[in-house]
Amino acid sequence: MTLSPSAAARVAAIAAKQGKPAILRLSVEGGGCSGFQYKFALADHAETDDLVVERDGVTLVIDSVSLDLVAGSVVDYVESLGGAAFKVENPQAASGCGCGSSFAI
Repeated sequence: MTLSPSAAARVAAIAAKQGKPAILRLSVEGGGCSGFQYKFALADHAETDDLVVERDGVTLVIDSVSLDLVAGSVVDYVESLGGAAFKVENPQAASGCGCGSSFAI
């Protein structure tokens, strides 16, 4: 798992505004138009079974169940004319939806 520099910078900015630790939790849930969907949230701390990835003072945490579905992925933050969002570049995803928020394996 990798957290891109732009994603780390965005998490740091959001966390500073909200007065929270710079910890981004990525999890995978059933649903979305392709079967699984990514969920992002700020976390207060890492759990004991989380994978912890750090970059530029920001921590990315992923639970062990979700990790099986996103192993080898890059979490990025992209800005375009259509908006800005966190994006997961998942090499395991066989297909995804048009908006990039759900995927199938």
